[in-house]
Amino acid sequence: MSQQRMALKNPTGWFAAGREVACAMALLSDGAFKVYMHVCLTADRSNGRLKIAHGDLAIALKKSRRSIVNYLEELRTHQICSMEAALNQHVAGHIEVCDRFWPYVKCRRDQDGRKTLASYIEIVQQFLAVRKCVKQGFNPADERLAEQLFREHVEPKEIEHAILLACARRYVALLNGTAVGHIAGLRYFGPAIQEVQSLQTSEGYWQHLAQRIAKFEQQWVSTQA
Repeated sequence: MSQQRMALKNPTGWFAAGREVACAMALLSDGAFKVYMHVCLTADRSNGRLKIAHGDLAIALKKSRRSIVNYLEELRTHQICSMEAALNQHVAGHIEVCDRFWPYVKCRRDQDGRKTLASYIEIVQQFLAVRKCVKQGFNPADERLAEQLFREHVEPKEIEHAILLACARRYVALLNGTAVGHIAGLRYFGPAIQEVQSLQTSEGYWQHLAQRIAKFEQQWVSTQA
């Protein structure tokens, strides 16, 4: 019997909801679980952190501020998320999904609070692996360049955004017939990383771009079948 091939409708922007999410669901009330999922879907994938304000969460989730405060306390009590001590109803702070409830590899820090090279490289590998137009595999040249970016303190989020930007352009070229083949490796994204570092754009822009890429990617993959 042939196996049916499963494919994501929107391979960009999806969240890996597996064992970690199931554990959280078993512990949380409906409202707190909704807050948890909102954080998971919008947090930085490299560290599980999200800048939040109670008012913004209340609007996004259509809940009262008082309810949001209670839900956040529930997340803290169950050690599902940690929050900065200064976080209150009026001032934005940060919330971070704890390791047990975050399915992605975090960019680790050593005892001095510095990011570790190994976790940084693993994060970069994940960013490249999700794009269909990038040749699979992380060669020694890619690893050396990732190490260089690490030494230059390039943030994982900047690399993620650069990959989005460059791949969007690549898909347009592939679909228009002005480019052929896969992107060879990480070096291709060097100019895009520099471009991203000079941009001042909202997270909403990158979410919109990710949605566009999902459509481009589906169109291109269909031409390769």
